[in-house]
Amino acid sequence: MPVAQSIRPHQVFAAGEDSVDKLTILIPVFNDWQVAELLVGRLDAMLAAEGMQGQVVFVDDGSLEPAPERFPSLPPQHIDTIRILELRRNLGHQRALSVGLVYLQQAGQRGPVVVMDADGEDSPSDIPLLLNEFIRQGRCKVIFAARARRTEGFVFRLFYQIYRTVHRALVGFDIRIGNFSVLPSCLLDRIVVASDLWNHYAAAALKMKLPHATVPINRAKRLSGQSKMGFVGLVVHGLSAMSVFGDVVGVRLLIVSGILSVITIALFAATLAIKFFTHLAIPGWATYASGLLLLLLSQCLMLSMVFTFVILYSRGQSTFVPLRDCPLYINVARTVFIKNA
Repeated sequence: MPVAQSIRPHQVFAAGEDSVDKLTILIPVFNDWQVAELLVGRLDAMLAAEGMQGQVVFVDDGSLEPAPERFPSLPPQHIDTIRILELRRNLGHQRALSVGLVYLQQAGQRGPVVVMDADGEDSPSDIPLLLNEFIRQGRCKVIFAARARRTEGFVFRLFYQIYRTVHRALVGFDIRIGNFSVLPSCLLDRIVVASDLWNHYAAAALKMKLPHATVPINRAKRLSGQSKMGFVGLVVHGLSAMSVFGDVVGVRLLIVSGILSVITIALFAATLAIKFFTHLAIPGWATYASGLLLLLLSQCLMLSMVFTFVILYSRGQSTFVPLRDCPLYINVARTVFIKNA
């Protein structure tokens, strides 16, 4: 079996629609400045190994701890500039990412954007794998890291499997992708007008049916410290992803409620027929239980219908548009490092 030849990303950035001579790396961060500095060092090492240059934009999601006065403490050699985009308030990871993407689009971004987390679980050493696939796909698709293996504890992995099962049942497909990706600039112009981006970046890309591909990549370990996102935050994050497909979820719930209601009506009718038209003995509680179940399922059916119609109606209303509204949350954009300055 022939072995695929590794492609150096910088070898193909000489011409074409998305040709650049350096990467733009977008990273939301909240208070994790020590970890962010470690990440800068690893990004610099990766760029050096690949013979590339890059610029880094940190989105400061309303951190309570300001970035150190000298950040980074050791000047990188292959990162041209480092900017910190300070937000007026804490918005949450996904919304901070939305603001960052709009900022890059309005700044005239040309070339691919690498989107990753600041904690190191998205390893800089895996960026070349995403870029190789980005090149192979013609530099016109979003390339997501599909998690092949996770490093968290048993409890987290158990709840994650439960979430995947619920997501598959309600939305219709499994999801193993997150923020870690390469986004071409031509699709950046499209995604910043999608209101769903405000809730979840990866889900918005899938909802918009943006051309995409995946690369199986194991999730790395945190560089240092503990995650700032607790259990409740993880649940909100997962529900935010499913909320993007609220119309699909509503219709699926409506169909299931309808099927169960029809089955219950049939069983209730059969119970009444046996009771009044045959000599077979039926426990008295069976009729009451069937009626109560019918009532509950009818309510579920009505709630599913209301939920579905509300979701479908909201699609035609004025909603949050990231390109228009995200700049309101930007306090200041600071350049904290310029190479050879």
